Amino acid sequence: MPLGTIDRTPPPIFRQGWSALSKLVFFSALALFLMVADTRVAVIAPLRATIATALLPVQVALLVPVDLVRGGGDYLRGLARALHDEDAARKQLALQAERAAQGERLAVENARLRALLDLQPALAVRSVAAEVLYEAADPYSRKLFVNRGTTQGVVAGAPVINEAGVLGQVTRTFLRSAEVTLVTDKDAAIPVINSRTQQRGAAYGGLAKGSAMELRFVAGNADVKVGDLLLTSGGDGVYPAGLAVAKVAQVERQAEGGFARVTLAPASMADGVRHVLVLEPLALQLPPRPEPAPDGLKPPNKGRKAAGAAP
Repeated sequence: MPLGTIDRTPPPIFRQGWSALSKLVFFSALALFLMVADTRVAVIAPLRATIATALLPVQVALLVPVDLVRGGGDYLRGLARALHDEDAARKQLALQAERAAQGERLAVENARLRALLDLQPALAVRSVAAEVLYEAADPYSRKLFVNRGTTQGVVAGAPVINEAGVLGQVTRTFLRSAEVTLVTDKDAAIPVINSRTQQRGAAYGGLAKGSAMELRFVAGNADVKVGDLLLTSGGDGVYPAGLAVAKVAQVERQAEGGFARVTLAPASMADGVRHVLVLEPLALQLPPRPEPAPDGLKPPNKGRKAAGAAP
């Protein structure tokens, strides 16, 4: 074959167009031109919006599995939470229904007993709402001050309570404030009655723990158990009957001693208390005692008896 007839052009795979430098310069200039054009006349904005609109269904379709996984997890967690709340609500409803039935039964029984015994209605206890100002700085006592005093009708000896039970007693009064000695103070004492056994006693404060009380003079074989609720007896003429005072926290029976050591947990703690009620002592609400008869007068029955006994 003659050499002149041979095709000396390179095959297509080895053909080369523009050089790499030419391509870099061209596309760099094109990119710069598009950026300037988009900044000046915003010619790329419609194209960008069209591409975004076209890709929106694709994005939504790709997000469907993610939303399904997240929604399924939230649904399962919400279902478990709802079942737990339903179970707790059913238990609370059953407990409230039991308490309501017991309260209605006790109210009916109380009304029948009062009607049967012809008891007088309970005395209405007057009260004054007060706010705690501060606690006394004395580390050896448990006292606080409230913003009600003699101007608002507060008197010394008035009981002080909150929603949990007896908090203390007013020991000093001022014009617009009063000092309240807490039931946990070392000098505090309050007559109580065991709500379970109806046994009376006296609760004292001032234990080493600071926030505990003690039921003193309890026989070693007395029927006192941990958890017994102690209420005000109402026999002292100060506290109304039925107010929560403390619960029995510990009972120590000593074989060599005649008394048991009974530790109490106060029903109302002074820590965090802001609003209280100052009650009027019961002694101020009772009717006045009748005046004694003069010495020269005798009751009619005694006079008739003496006349019948004379010769």
